[in-house]
Amino acid sequence: MPIADTKVTPYYAVIFTSTRTEGDNGYGEMAQTMAALAAQQPGFLGVESAREELGITVSYWESLDAIAAWKRNSEHLIAQKLGRSQWYASYKTRICKVERDYDFSAV
Repeated sequence: MPIADTKVTPYYAVIFTSTRTEGDNGYGEMAQTMAALAAQQPGFLGVESAREELGITVSYWESLDAIAAWKRNSEHLIAQKLGRSQWYASYKTRICKVERDYDFSAV
């Protein structure tokens, strides 16, 4: 997964940190579906994700309104419910305003 191209600051980051329950239970397929769906939402800028024992997914958005609309998306609401009942032992969501960013690439 490449580093998200977040364009011009300021923008917002939603940091979703989680621990999983045992087994996949359809998680992998739903995660791919949600990533594709999020990418179609107005105001979506990109996503970065990593998982070992602790999973961290950071999605980037143009505005708080875009984040709120994503949270209310009907398919995303189903995934949230399944997450609480089947996939996550615990999670925390943080929403942050990104004031600046900078990068480096040796390529």
